[in-house]
Amino acid sequence: MSDISIFDMFSVGIGPSSSHTVGPMRAAHAFVHMLKAEDLLGHVNSIVVELFGSLALTGRGHCTDKAIFMGLLGELPETVDPDAVQVKLDALHETHVLLIDSKTHFLFDPDQHLIFHMDKCLTLHSNGMCFTAYDGRQKVIKSQVYYSIGGGFIVTEERFNDPIVESDTKVPYPFYSAKELRALCIKNKMRIKDIMLANEEALFDIDAVKKRLLDLVQIMEECVHKGCTTEGYLPGILRLKRRAPSFNRTLRQKGQRGNAPLAHLNWINLYALATAEQNAAGGRIVTAPTNGAAGVIPAVLLYYKRFYPDVTDAKLMEFILTAGAIGIIYKLEASISGAEVGCQGEVGVACSMAAGALVAVLGGTLQQIEKAAETAMEHNLGLTCDPVAGLVQIPCIERNAMAAVKAVNAAILALTEGGAHRVSLDEVIITMLETGKAMSKEFKETSKGGLAINVPNC
Repeated sequence: MSDISIFDMFSVGIGPSSSHTVGPMRAAHAFVHMLKAEDLLGHVNSIVVELFGSLALTGRGHCTDKAIFMGLLGELPETVDPDAVQVKLDALHETHVLLIDSKTHFLFDPDQHLIFHMDKCLTLHSNGMCFTAYDGRQKVIKSQVYYSIGGGFIVTEERFNDPIVESDTKVPYPFYSAKELRALCIKNKMRIKDIMLANEEALFDIDAVKKRLLDLVQIMEECVHKGCTTEGYLPGILRLKRRAPSFNRTLRQKGQRGNAPLAHLNWINLYALATAEQNAAGGRIVTAPTNGAAGVIPAVLLYYKRFYPDVTDAKLMEFILTAGAIGIIYKLEASISGAEVGCQGEVGVACSMAAGALVAVLGGTLQQIEKAAETAMEHNLGLTCDPVAGLVQIPCIERNAMAAVKAVNAAILALTEGGAHRVSLDEVIITMLETGKAMSKEFKETSKGGLAINVPNC
């Protein structure tokens, strides 16, 4: 396994986008940190940030500007208070000064120092950004290009061709494909969760790992609860009314479980909608594996927790560990960036991760787990990313619900049929990558095709 930890695939952040919000915030934070490390920060008079490609085209709708401001101020996605963001942004717009600490500040006028290059794209990836620091004489002190490559991961231009490197700490069971993971499980007579736990234990204290895994589950549940109880409208020009609160009231009036054959689907839909609406509102979520797809895995996990007997902490951890292993393989073999491969790399991957994880906690075999994950992606191939008005709302919110239901169905098929499959998980992952490369750029998170140009924005 590379240095991708389960906590890289499942990181805590804020909405609405991992590649357009979480990644840029981390990049801005990294740039200021680099200036500090090189003892250059005290010489900075101003910083200019340039956005290219998809970051420019859908950046405002994805709150890229706000994320960069917060990152320059030293905030990180996992610790920033979503409720305090607007207060700091209002101060910036009033003063045009970013206060790093009590002694350090520099000029930053959002209208002048944040540039959206709508007609330019850097060569290596659609999600490119350039940070440049100037002194008082407008001489360049430092400049750095970053790429946000999906799931909140960032990489510098110099490291782009090798963004994922071996960890200094060798894990006992390295894998780079589904085939290799399968072989490890068979050879060592271990389940996927055991492989993942052993690798994580090589990196972190095992008790801390288990606590963090359960913390992820708790954050997912808290996000769903907040989404189910927060009334009002989502931010942005579409003025979409939150649907989860009324949906939640309707279901609870009918009883916790319901008697209709499809009653369980209502709860899956609710959990996915609640999470996706929280993400769209800039709330705290678990990137799983991206923000735009953050509703799928919580929906399937909480469905399992609500409707199946004998759910234990160990089973909840197995769900996260199995899903994470599948996500890591997609990250290594292909991409989880909507700007690179379309929404098949976000919602499609989340659907695949959730399907395999559900089979695992239901006692499925290794073959059945892979079958479920493969089936889920096979029927997301070619899924475009065409957000209306550049907002992670239409079709993103409902798409999470649709994918969560599809994940459960893929798990049912795999468990019913015994797991035999003609197409391997690795084959469908490579197919997803090839499909994404062949997809027109208008359908890869630019809001220049599909629903984005056929649906009125207001």
